[in-house]
Amino acid sequence: MELTLTDTGNVISVSDRTFGQVFNEHLVHQTVTAYLAGGRSASKAQKNRAAVRGGGAKPWRQKGTGRARAGTSSSPIWRGGGVTFAAGPHSFRQKLNKKMFRAAMCCIFSELARHDRLVVVEEFTVETSKTRALQRKLQQMALESVLLIVHELDDNLYLAARNLRGVDTALVNGLDPVRLMQFDRVLLTLPAVQQIEAWLS
Repeated sequence: MELTLTDTGNVISVSDRTFGQVFNEHLVHQTVTAYLAGGRSASKAQKNRAAVRGGGAKPWRQKGTGRARAGTSSSPIWRGGGVTFAAGPHSFRQKLNKKMFRAAMCCIFSELARHDRLVVVEEFTVETSKTRALQRKLQQMALESVLLIVHELDDNLYLAARNLRGVDTALVNGLDPVRLMQFDRVLLTLPAVQQIEAWLS
């Protein structure tokens, strides 16, 4: 498969295994679901009878009071006691093999290339950290909602992009399926393409 560099017009050959895969909707859906599930906080928690404060002393003696015997005030049948089957934090993590994740990423990159949502340039830098400079450069390339994937993130590009709506930066080793799909266009530098091929091929 071949891709054209937007800034120079040169044509480069890329791996069909990375940028020429048939779109597998079920696999991509499973990968996105697993990624989002792994990010859930799972903060729900209730106290059982062991976690309730107090309850160490026997409330009254075993015999002679006329009341039912009781060993602790933290019992679930007491007001202020623990919950019988207390809910605790648990992980929502779903198992996803590395091969499945890489195959899903290949499907996403291939679909972006098929729909002309993939922009490849030889290099992408800004001379200053001013947001206006990056905004002007993206306007010249007719890019509004774009994810900038570079092989090395310099301070100027990061500082210039962080205040722009619809613009984000990422390194190859920090890519995930959700970020790849939430932007209209994805811009890749040539070294980033080579890193992606080495990672996914």
